[in-house]
Amino acid sequence: MSKQSSGPEPEGGDVLDIQLKEFVASRARAGYSEKTRRHKERLIAPFIRWVQGSRIAAGDVDEACVDAFLACPSRRRYGHRTTLRQFVEHLRTAEVVRPCPLQPSPAEVLLQKYLIHLRDRKGLSRHSINAYSPFVRAFIVAQGLPGNAAAVDAVAMRSHVVEHARDRSVSFTRLLTAALRSFVRFCFLDGTLASDFSTAVPRVGRWQLVPVPPFLTAEEVERVIAGADRSTTRGCRSFAILLLLARLGLRASEIIALALDDIRWEAGEIVVRGKGRFHDRLPLLADVGEALALYLSTARGPSPLRHVFLRRKAPRTGLLQPSIVSKIAREALQRAGLLATGRVGAHIFRHSLATRMIRRGASLAEISQVLRHRSTITTQLYTKVEFDGLRAVALPWPSAEVLQ
Repeated sequence: MSKQSSGPEPEGGDVLDIQLKEFVASRARAGYSEKTRRHKERLIAPFIRWVQGSRIAAGDVDEACVDAFLACPSRRRYGHRTTLRQFVEHLRTAEVVRPCPLQPSPAEVLLQKYLIHLRDRKGLSRHSINAYSPFVRAFIVAQGLPGNAAAVDAVAMRSHVVEHARDRSVSFTRLLTAALRSFVRFCFLDGTLASDFSTAVPRVGRWQLVPVPPFLTAEEVERVIAGADRSTTRGCRSFAILLLLARLGLRASEIIALALDDIRWEAGEIVVRGKGRFHDRLPLLADVGEALALYLSTARGPSPLRHVFLRRKAPRTGLLQPSIVSKIAREALQRAGLLATGRVGAHIFRHSLATRMIRRGASLAEISQVLRHRSTITTQLYTKVEFDGLRAVALPWPSAEVLQ
């Protein structure tokens, strides 16, 4: 927080009052309800009075002022730091407050260079980058990079994995080691590390085609879809998302990446932005198109954004994480009474589509094309669920008499 001025009271009160009105108006443009806007206004007004009483110039208001305001014993239960910080950021955007002079640390610069590398050179999706980021950030902090790069060796790599993988699941450890292997390889190419220690990262065993993927029957899928209440905006969005999952086998990340321009109504197709920046075209089935048209015309609402699916509450941005789609799927499964079986998440619909296709005689090549697998090894997993077909060709188990 800046030092208090010793001269006459600064003429910053009027500026902050004006900016409070501008802030509230910006919340309205972002889609916040009137009740929420009035609530935020009531929270910020005492802060402005405190700034005036403390003789702090409007241009000196920053996050430290927020901390000082909330440090008062009478405001210990105020509990709305986020709103005040949003107001300070608004002042900074309106150029009332000087830009934050803080420079990113060398560790943050290294992390950002790596994340840009993943995005621009490796073509990873935002979801994959977000998954790698916390593992890499923790490693940078633990090893003191980039300043302590000379101390990083094979022993340090293995020790870090052992320490952070203790009592964690296999999937967590696999993601941890994959992120570290990728980051260390980048640091070697970037010159941060003198040697490539990626081979020193322990590998976690993964047995291909071991688990039988859970799936829903055709009747269960239809029951889940029918449970969406299309008379509400939330139900319209859920209905369209469930159909994309069930009919086209889209991944959750592909649904949140879907843009308005990806729906080609006249051509009767939909462009899917898959893994590794691959774009595939799938047929726009009639019921899927009708569900999308219903959502876009009655439930989505006006927005300058090109995302198909938006948040229902302010700020009305696109869906940020695939977990939101998985939550919609879990809620739909729960309404249909199927959540108790342990089959949760959006991917269950993708598995179910593949299972139905193989039971109807589709070849692995056809299933691989629909699900957009880059390797047929992934598709072979679904051959394990054709139990009826296997029973038809299975030979009877020899009895003890036959063996004698």
